[in-house]
Amino acid sequence: MEFYQYKAIDERGRIHNGQTDAANVADLEMRLSKLSLDLVNCKEVKSSTNKAIGAGVKRRDLITFCFHLEQTSRAGVPILESLQDLRDSADNPRLAEVTNAMIEAIEGGSTLSEAMDQFEDVFGKIFTNLVKAGEQSGEISQVFEKLGENLKWQDEQAAQTKKLLLYPSFVGVVVGGVVFFLMTYLVPQLVSFVKTMGQELPVHTKVLIVVSNFFVNYWYVILILPILIIASIYIGIKTSPGFHLKYDELKLRVPVIGPIFKKIILTRLTGFFAIMYASGITIIECIRTGEEIADNKAIEKAMHQVGQQIADGMTLSDSFEAAELFPPLVLRMIRVGETTGALQDSLLNISYFYTRDIKESIERLQTMIEPAMTVVLGAIIAWVMFSVLGPIYDLITKVKI
Repeated sequence: MEFYQYKAIDERGRIHNGQTDAANVADLEMRLSKLSLDLVNCKEVKSSTNKAIGAGVKRRDLITFCFHLEQTSRAGVPILESLQDLRDSADNPRLAEVTNAMIEAIEGGSTLSEAMDQFEDVFGKIFTNLVKAGEQSGEISQVFEKLGENLKWQDEQAAQTKKLLLYPSFVGVVVGGVVFFLMTYLVPQLVSFVKTMGQELPVHTKVLIVVSNFFVNYWYVILILPILIIASIYIGIKTSPGFHLKYDELKLRVPVIGPIFKKIILTRLTGFFAIMYASGITIIECIRTGEEIADNKAIEKAMHQVGQQIADGMTLSDSFEAAELFPPLVLRMIRVGETTGALQDSLLNISYFYTRDIKESIERLQTMIEPAMTVVLGAIIAWVMFSVLGPIYDLITKVKI
């Protein structure tokens, strides 16, 4: 198989650019014709990986994929026909390419999960393993329903995380910009006027002059320093596992924001754990998957310890408690789930509780940030005005009429 980058046109005259593998140009034309596309031109590229084919498939596309296969499999439609319908109706050409490649793999004798496994960057190991479990248990429609719900939940969590990070960052940048303008432009002009009065300046005015002079003389340091700090953290994370672990531990301890981050991670872990456990995947495999999706080295380390302790014979609740990183609610619900035999329900309850708590915490944080930033900015402006107007007022009071 060779790998081609192509330019094609559909029935409406719209241009489509993409990449796919094919035996030759004639095979490429045949594959594109199945997608209702006519080849305009193509060129062979060196990288023959399915990763390039799957580039551009987003979470929303996977939600559509799951919903379509859930409905058709529940209605008894054969998987090949379902995939063909999805390929022909897909709005995203990348998803259509992936689906077409899966159809060819299944026609060649592969199962659905084996066909998905060729596109790990699109579906991921968890997705593929759950589909495989659904194939073995005969509950493939239920698996796709759970996967679709989980993907929708992930989409909501991603939006909540963006809110948590972007809004404070935006407000902080605005306040920083205002302070920078005050210290580099406005304050120097006001201070030069105050100095011409020739009287002893109060301490707070002298402090303002020192701060303003630092901004004026070393403005480039103030602008470059944040970039250097971010770059240093990024390099440290990429090059030093120990630094990465310490950084992730610190993220979980940051006041206000840290606990929310931790809840987001725990919600993701318990949600996936519940789905995988309900699909018949062993607890050890669920724990190993939790290590992969934690996206935090501190949580990943704790999950690894949990897996080792379970392998040594400890119960799930005792293993989580020994890790000393999980909150009491998680430990209590896991213990209840073990005792009653309803571990899946307990995990889903944790996920549901934290999902609500995260949303409420972010909303509270947003309502707090705006007035807090307003107070900070108001305090800085009041300091500037008091430092400038104070000496002027003292001078006026000393004038004898």
